[in-house]
Amino acid sequence: MSKVEQTVMGKKQDYDPNKGYVALLGWSLNAVEALEQFDRRYVVVAPPWAEDFCRENEIPFIPWDFERLNERSVEIAEVLKDMGVNVTIPLYEETVEWAGAINSVLLDQPRLFGQALLFRDKSLMKRRAQLGGIRVGIFEEANDKGDVIRFLRRVNQTLLKLEGDPNDPIHMKAFDKAGCLGHRVIRTPDDVDNIPDTEFPALLESHLDGWEFAVEAWIHGGKIRFLNISEYVTLGYSVFVPATPELEEYRPLIRKEIEKLIKTFDIDFGFIHPEYFVTSDNTMYFGEVAYRPPGFKVFELLERAYGFNAYQGMVLAFDPKTTEEEIEAFFPKEVEDANGYAGCFGVYPRRRVVNELRVPPETEEHDYFEWHELQPPLEQKVTKRNAFGTHWGLVYFFGDDPHKMRDLLKAQEELDFYI
Repeated sequence: MSKVEQTVMGKKQDYDPNKGYVALLGWSLNAVEALEQFDRRYVVVAPPWAEDFCRENEIPFIPWDFERLNERSVEIAEVLKDMGVNVTIPLYEETVEWAGAINSVLLDQPRLFGQALLFRDKSLMKRRAQLGGIRVGIFEEANDKGDVIRFLRRVNQTLLKLEGDPNDPIHMKAFDKAGCLGHRVIRTPDDVDNIPDTEFPALLESHLDGWEFAVEAWIHGGKIRFLNISEYVTLGYSVFVPATPELEEYRPLIRKEIEKLIKTFDIDFGFIHPEYFVTSDNTMYFGEVAYRPPGFKVFELLERAYGFNAYQGMVLAFDPKTTEEEIEAFFPKEVEDANGYAGCFGVYPRRRVVNELRVPPETEEHDYFEWHELQPPLEQKVTKRNAFGTHWGLVYFFGDDPHKMRDLLKAQEELDFYI
């Protein structure tokens, strides 16, 4: 098979013209390293601050400001098309809409832009899911604090709460932010007073009692090519893969729901990261779906558990030139081929004032402990967490017992890493 050599942004790349040329939208060093070791030609489209690093390391690069939407926005699609790029791959939430717009040009499929808007707007997303017969909780949009209080009261009236009964909580989420960013749990009208006006408009949801988990699905040709179930121990704190056998029992039901999601959202290729709740009567409720890699380094956890590179799998799922043979040869057998359980815990300081990082011996001396990415504190005073907040770094574990992993991750919540 003939190889062609071409220089892009000062770097020579050997590539097979029978395989796709991909553009990564956003910045992820792990994604770049994965592509360096893969057989696809690639270019990184990232904010200007990444340019010096890319030039120093001969990484093919195009600077682009994803925060600015103006009359030049179509230019990046034209530049990539002229370069011969086949498809763009979003690496984080804010680039999903850009990927949809650019891919609608590169692949000549105008509907991809509208599809990307659904993935970015949680309210539109839930309405589309409802139209497809997917079960969701009660939800509304909120424009101000009064809307939040009215929704809280209506939900609890619907649940036949009597005066004096504790309220069922509701959830307030940003329309277009990733993960737990902008996510608040509201139980009383007093909780509403703490919400800044800048967080409106937002999405309001009823609380769903059940087992919350996430799914990662690689899709090509409208079919699921690999499906992982990520088990949350505590939302916003910890996750591990593969899931416990108890959660894996739901795999046939989960697979059917993902197939329904693919049909409802007209997904032909790419990668999705939906979240669900399963209730005690085995009913599954749709939470939301993202069209980009998950947080909490789940891709890295999958590589530790299975040995395959999830970023490379993402390229295969997006590339229109990927063959059936490549797909079959690349992905392992779900659960069966895992060599253990990989998990991580997000550390939040439990004290208001901290002086140093000290990993607890209960963590560091545990058989499952592997490494951590925590840094010493830059300031002594810990900023009060806004909504769910952002963790200070992750601690990684690996072992052969899912229940031991689950209990270990839960136990980290009671330990002080910053003292």
